[in-house]
Amino acid sequence: MWPRPPSPPPPGSDARRGTVEAVSSVSSDPPGPPGSPGSPALPEPPESSPYRFLLSRQWVILTLVALLLIPAMVRLGFWQWNRHEERVARNELIAASLAADPVPVDGLTAPGRGPADGDRYRPVTATGTYDTRGEVVVRQRTGTGKRIGYHVLTPLVRADGTAVLVNRGWIPTGEDLTRFPDVPPAPAGEVTVTGRLMPDERTGEGVKEKEGLPPRQVMLIDSGRLARELDRPVLGGYLALAETSPEPPGEQPELLPEPDHNGIGAHLAYAFQWWLFAAAVPVGWAVLVRRERRDRAAEAERAGNGAGGGPGDGPGGGSREDAEGARTAGHPVPPSARPVPAAPGTADRRAD
Repeated sequence: MWPRPPSPPPPGSDARRGTVEAVSSVSSDPPGPPGSPGSPALPEPPESSPYRFLLSRQWVILTLVALLLIPAMVRLGFWQWNRHEERVARNELIAASLAADPVPVDGLTAPGRGPADGDRYRPVTATGTYDTRGEVVVRQRTGTGKRIGYHVLTPLVRADGTAVLVNRGWIPTGEDLTRFPDVPPAPAGEVTVTGRLMPDERTGEGVKEKEGLPPRQVMLIDSGRLARELDRPVLGGYLALAETSPEPPGEQPELLPEPDHNGIGAHLAYAFQWWLFAAAVPVGWAVLVRRERRDRAAEAERAGNGAGGGPGDGPGGGSREDAEGARTAGHPVPPSARPVPAAPGTADRRAD
């Protein structure tokens, strides 16, 4: 008997076998570098914080400046608040002192000891005789209309030999500032004066004593210094003259006005202004941060929209023409562009 010829393979078995071999050959090729066509896609990087820009040098400096400004402005506000309270307390002291009854001057001051703070502006009386030989003028003092002139300071010698300095008032400057000005004469004989008790002036009040001034001219009212020049004990402080009994005849220096005790200034408004500035700093900082975040997000969105590609771009987008061009140029052919080999026997069947 003749042997049975082998059975022909089932239809499509050769094609399936060729396809498997082609796929195996393609999958066996080593993958390209990350990001190249046919290589595995890179994992998406984690999204960074939208406020990461706060760690930049510019924003760190801006934040530190804001943190320093807030306590500084708060402190300036309290400084103005304290000045307001001091002004109110001063006004109350002046009002109470001016309303008080006059007392003898030696009850509130003594040689080498000035009046207490609570006795400032207190009305006091003194009786004695003016010593015009020890009279001096105080330079750079203002009178009515802000005119520059002198204050006339005349010692009043009491019965016990002690003296009290009396500021008799203001006179204008003369033509020659190097000589003693023409001063209205003090009343002769014994007089009783009433005035506001004031402490000695110090350099911290905005005026400094100068050396080399013309004779009998000073910059500050200093009872201790004048006591050495008079060679007699002088009560601390001085009197701002208000009344003289008996009333002197003729022209006299312009009496000093009472100190202002009604105005409180703008210190309270300045205090609230500084505190509003302190509150505005964090608000302004937050507004700038929000604006920066919005601008950066818009810029990132524009950059993302401009990075989109056309068909054939990206992994797996190669074509046969790309493969032929790459092969001609000597570059490796992407796996996606390589032709899939035909299954064995397919060409014979086509020929048949």
